[in-house]
Amino acid sequence: MRWIGTSWKMNKTLAEAREYASGLAAALEKNTRLSTAGAGEGGVQPFVIPPYTALAAVAQELGKNANSEGGVQLGAQNAHWEDAGAWTGEISVPQAMDAGATMIEIGHSERREHFAESDRTVRLKVEAALRHGAMPLLCVGEPAEVRDAGGSAEHILAQARAALEGLADSQRARVLVAYEPIWAIGASGRPAEIHELEEPFAALRAEFGGSTARGAGSGGAGSVAGLLYGGSVNVDNAADLLAMQDVDGLFVGRTAWDLAGFLTLLEIATA
Repeated sequence: MRWIGTSWKMNKTLAEAREYASGLAAALEKNTRLSTAGAGEGGVQPFVIPPYTALAAVAQELGKNANSEGGVQLGAQNAHWEDAGAWTGEISVPQAMDAGATMIEIGHSERREHFAESDRTVRLKVEAALRHGAMPLLCVGEPAEVRDAGGSAEHILAQARAALEGLADSQRARVLVAYEPIWAIGASGRPAEIHELEEPFAALRAEFGGSTARGAGSGGAGSVAGLLYGGSVNVDNAADLLAMQDVDGLFVGRTAWDLAGFLTLLEIATA
């Protein structure tokens, strides 16, 4: 199965989120091939991660297409590891799920850099998501200086190990891992060359598996649900990225913030 998703980050008002979601629902009704989760190797699973303020509204607009087979999985961009308490400004996994999320994005490089997210807190959040039946979307990625020194694979393996080691096989099987090299994301990022991604993905596949049957170590005990790539993904490079041996899907930024772009990416994935 191929995962195609986007996080809107700190973008979209309620009105903009509703317009996007209603348009997505209409597109899925018109063309059921855009979401074919459960169809085996050729299936496609869309997911959307709105800001907290819009999560419930997006779920409402999607209606029967929200978190259903053949529909769109909804996520939250972060969640605290505690279920409740004196954590001003935070949102718990149960609260995120109550608003419509079935997925929790965890460990994005922006959270690590700007909000002091550590390997320890990432692990706590992964455990909290799993405890409540949500799917953790674990983000890993290295800065340019690590890439230039030839340490990309070991850097992201260390991040993933810190978050996943000790989990039962059944728990790992519910985790998505998104490789997002820091030098390739954001407005100043540059699209990665395919050859730059091959070693990091091969290392992730060898240790953590994934959903495709093409890579070494995939599908075995302790395998994660899938390995995704994110970083300056667009409609021009999406097909080449999806054709990589060890890539199970795409985690997209700006290109998918526009509904037409997201639908085009789903079309590419179904092809």
